[in-house]
Amino acid sequence: MRLDDFDNDINVEDQRGQSFGGGGGGGLLLGLLPLIGSRFGCGGIVVVLLIFAVFGGLGNIGGLLTGGGSAPPTQVSRSGAGSAGGSGAAAACSVDAATRSTCNAFSSAENTWERLFAQSGQRFQAPKLVFYGGQGMSGCGAASSAMGPFYCPSDQGVYIDTSFFQELEQRFRAAGDFAQYYVVAHEFGHHIQTLTGASDQVRRAQASASRAEGNALSVRLELQADCYAGVWAAQNRNRLEPGDIEEGMTAAAAIGDDTLQREAQGRVVPESFTHGTSAQRQAWLRRGLESGDPAVCDTFSGAI
Repeated sequence: MRLDDFDNDINVEDQRGQSFGGGGGGGLLLGLLPLIGSRFGCGGIVVVLLIFAVFGGLGNIGGLLTGGGSAPPTQVSRSGAGSAGGSGAAAACSVDAATRSTCNAFSSAENTWERLFAQSGQRFQAPKLVFYGGQGMSGCGAASSAMGPFYCPSDQGVYIDTSFFQELEQRFRAAGDFAQYYVVAHEFGHHIQTLTGASDQVRRAQASASRAEGNALSVRLELQADCYAGVWAAQNRNRLEPGDIEEGMTAAAAIGDDTLQREAQGRVVPESFTHGTSAQRQAWLRRGLESGDPAVCDTFSGAI
């Protein structure tokens, strides 16, 4: 996909190379257990604990928690996170090729959604892009590369450790620039849900729902973000190149709940799904791609 270079006025923070005290491997693992349980069930927690015991660290389990998402909005104080705006974004976004391509996709998504909001008479507020390496800190709590890319509604930040893109290509065999852009556009889609109020509505509903019902609502939220990623790509259709759509579909299939659970624990537990099956993720990405209209991304009405 032929994207322009990022705009220098995008809001970027770079936490790479910074130290976040009190975030040792064991502490981070305990903090991540609820997320692991919601994704893979009790069996997944057992598997992760065994891996941690054998290999001695979180660095070896990053592949179990891919696929992005929206982190619970638990506000925490933050310190030591450097911000970059204006000319500072140029430095933060030029660390390496993966960083630059991430900024290009983020900037394109920001310009696209700002235009779509203006066309519908809505007020648009841009999110921030936060790079971290291995460990970081967000408005939703500790960040770890084991979590994969995620969006934090508390500080409206898209958090990315670019090492995830290597895993996406090497482990999940989802190569290509558009596969990476799809991940960025999906997380940006969660910001759109914050602006429209969809995220808050889901969280309120989840507060009084059973765990299975709450997971089902999470699936609908994630599939809408997939659809929004497709809308972004459709709005920039003239920049697509042969093979781009196939790259996106391969990535969507690779990070479906059923595929991830089957690889991690050898079986599938549908009631524990939080992001949707591979087929569902592909279907909603395709719906956005084919229409380019955010209105078709209503995953909360009818079957998915």
